[in-house]
Amino acid sequence: MKKELEPLLTPWKIRNLEIKNRIVLTSMGGTDLFGWMEKNHFDKEGAKFILEVAKNNCGLVLPGCQPVYNPMFGQWLYRNKKMFNDLKKWMPEFHKTGAKLFIQLTAGFGRSFTVSSMMEMLYNNKVLNFLAKPVMNLDKITASASPSPNRWSDRLPSREMTKKEIEFFIQAFAKSAKLCKEAGVDGVEIHAVHEGYLLDQFTLKYVNKRTDEYGGSLENRYRFAIEIVKAIKKECGEDFPVSLRYSVVSKTKGFREGAVPGEEYVEVGRDFEESKKAAKLLEEAGYDMLNCDNGTYDAWYWAHPPIYMPENCNLSYVEELKPYVNVPLVAAGRMTLEAGAKSVKEGKLDGVGFARNFLADPEWFTKVLNDEEKEIRPCILCHNGCFNMCHYKGVPNDQALSDSLHLARCAVNAEMMQWKKHKIVPTKHPKTVHIVGGGIGGMEAARVLKLRGHRPIIYEKSDKLGGTFIPASSESYKGKLRELLNWYRYQMEKLAIEVKYHSEIKSLDAFKGELVIIATGSKARILNVPGKERMIEACDYLNGKEVGKTVAVIGGGLTGSEIAYELELQGKKPIIIEMKDDLIAQKGVCLANSSYLREYFAYKKVPVYLSTKLKEVKDGSIIVTSEKGDEEIKVDSVISSTGYIPTPLVNKGKNVYLVGDCLQVGNLRSVIWRAYEVAMKI
Repeated sequence: MKKELEPLLTPWKIRNLEIKNRIVLTSMGGTDLFGWMEKNHFDKEGAKFILEVAKNNCGLVLPGCQPVYNPMFGQWLYRNKKMFNDLKKWMPEFHKTGAKLFIQLTAGFGRSFTVSSMMEMLYNNKVLNFLAKPVMNLDKITASASPSPNRWSDRLPSREMTKKEIEFFIQAFAKSAKLCKEAGVDGVEIHAVHEGYLLDQFTLKYVNKRTDEYGGSLENRYRFAIEIVKAIKKECGEDFPVSLRYSVVSKTKGFREGAVPGEEYVEVGRDFEESKKAAKLLEEAGYDMLNCDNGTYDAWYWAHPPIYMPENCNLSYVEELKPYVNVPLVAAGRMTLEAGAKSVKEGKLDGVGFARNFLADPEWFTKVLNDEEKEIRPCILCHNGCFNMCHYKGVPNDQALSDSLHLARCAVNAEMMQWKKHKIVPTKHPKTVHIVGGGIGGMEAARVLKLRGHRPIIYEKSDKLGGTFIPASSESYKGKLRELLNWYRYQMEKLAIEVKYHSEIKSLDAFKGELVIIATGSKARILNVPGKERMIEACDYLNGKEVGKTVAVIGGGLTGSEIAYELELQGKKPIIIEMKDDLIAQKGVCLANSSYLREYFAYKKVPVYLSTKLKEVKDGSIIVTSEKGDEEIKVDSVISSTGYIPTPLVNKGKNVYLVGDCLQVGNLRSVIWRAYEVAMKI
């Protein structure tokens, strides 16, 4: 381990509880010990993940947030005594690792509840609304501090919570915390005066318009959170540690409008002046730790940073808060070990929070300790598997039901939270398997095949492995993607997988009926318009083709928007042309990712033409058309990013399998998961 990281191995205390090191797993939905969006029970899948993290040198472990009132089936957490007894039986195994466990208890989501189109229908149909209440009481689940718009839907607004409901929640926290303590849990974390969840909605002036004792003054707005910790301390004793998930600054301009890094704006939520007073107030009430980040659901990219956000994006705000409190502070949000260790050494921080790293590779910190960094499978901050709640104009949360019910899976690690479905099973009949194409899909298939005992051979037409992932990872801000590419290339070397470079396969005849996996990817879709030959295809630009100063990007999906972002970072002047009525109007892209790009373009005044089609590419300009008519726009270059078409070498055949984009164009998750599954079938 690098000497500069040694401060991370020092012990620290939360009240009287000693934590062995400074690494903290911060909570993620789907890693719950009592189930997620299902009937409460001791969740063995969640427990498996939590135990794996603890075994790999994490000091403090926080499972996914546990609603004291479950949105599904209306269950109060404290009423299910059996699962707490099951937890009690499991805790000795957890404590053998030397880690400590805090269970995160949440009041819920309020106006941030992720509404789907099905929920809109249930809410707005009187008969269905009544029938659905025993399963999902949307009126109760979405209630907030004051009447307010839902983050995801205009068709399901939040009503004001009653004081009787508030009191019931306070007592539910205390009763649930006591059961956690009796089960042997080391502490609890209250979720959350952060990220614009329900408790935070009470603290935020732009949401809370109440005139009773829970609204108005700073003391009143934080009263709900204060009464919770006081009730827990009364029930569990002063020495039982209680942490609070806390956003230092809201970074919010208004409903559904965040502030990107560097932007000057008027804060409608919690600014730093309020934050330092609030933090002291919360400490005096009894909170023993503040687990910190920034943002709200309206500025979601601060709490769930996509790859576009800076590393350690929340750290300076947490460090600035440190002099105003006497309890330990944890910082999370694209944290690096180096920055965390430096801050701990300087006394500016107590714990360093990580989350998605553990999904991509639960052993990542152990590998750091053993100087095996090249073995670490990196998180690429895509949210495709763990948190792909998706939103664009005209839809609420546009997310597959299976994804809604199974968060905390991982795009780059097919096994994560899918251990029953995805697991390496050694083969009893080793075979030679020919893999045509050395992109990510081909390499993942080869990796799994080799681990199972087969003999994969990759045929790659170029002189390097990576395929279209090479241009896809080339942009300046995509270092994590390049790390993943390097990890795959290293796995090919480590596993001694045979790779035949400069081998373009045009026919399967040479394989004489042996098993073949086709991973030949896709080709760019080019609009058939006059002057199309003047356009530069997206991959050609990403591979290094020069462009001028003002660049039209044709296509405002994720790829086109990311290219426009890179162009702006490089000092160019991008112009986005998109035929749909919103940017990144596609499933599977988390709102944290897409809202950042939309709001960054607005901040930088990047011209965005929506509901607009390309009509012609001329020398020095383009002609576009919309309901306003035709318009000529002067540009120096035009980049085409209008999608891709599968290009399988063959479509089907005996002993032939297709993986990746040559089967169906998707994202990295669909490529890796499909490759894993095909390799397991053989």
